[in-house]
Amino acid sequence: MKSLTKIALAAGLATTATAAPASAQVNGIGTSDLPIAVVGSQAFQTGYQQIATQYQAQRTTVEQRQQQRTQLVQQLDTNGDGQLSEDEANAAPQATVQQVQAIDQEIQQIQRPINLARIYVVQQVAQQYAPALQQVVSAQNVQIVLTPDAIVYAPEAANLTPAVVQALNTRVPSVQITPPAGYQPSEAAVGLFQQVQQVLLMAQMQQAQQQAQTQTQQPATSGR
Repeated sequence: MKSLTKIALAAGLATTATAAPASAQVNGIGTSDLPIAVVGSQAFQTGYQQIATQYQAQRTTVEQRQQQRTQLVQQLDTNGDGQLSEDEANAAPQATVQQVQAIDQEIQQIQRPINLARIYVVQQVAQQYAPALQQVVSAQNVQIVLTPDAIVYAPEAANLTPAVVQALNTRVPSVQITPPAGYQPSEAAVGLFQQVQQVLLMAQMQQAQQQAQTQTQQPATSGR
């Protein structure tokens, strides 16, 4: 039995396809997580990879600007917390503060089309979430579906998300990465995109921790 947490689910679904059990519910009750189901879908992963390729030059520019910004902030960060507080900004040379602000604006402008493409991908997959979930609910005779946030503990057998991912892969095998002209995402789409980005961030953090642990264990193993 496992505690159903977003971090555990992100580590499983965000990095690789997970086989769904034949029946994922306990006494007619199951759990499903929309952001993690989206991240786990093949259409999402392929779409994000295509966006990364298409906007590689812009992403490289953003990384360079972020490095420049970090160097500037370090010069002004008197308390060493990695952030530029209001007091530090007021005490800093105005020209440097304006340079940081200009970099922030440039980064936002560069990232806007990238994020719009990502939101469009997320939205297309999410539009098939409800019918995919209904398909799983009907197939497994589930009576109640909860989000993981609504419960404190549940057995892994209650997790419907992998089955929903499989249903999504059938219903939406691919998506478009170029939004239509004049595309304006809804607040709900933007909110879901932010949740998806958080899932990816948590998965990356967990992978980094696992890699660090592996590197720490290797010298101990080789020294035996």
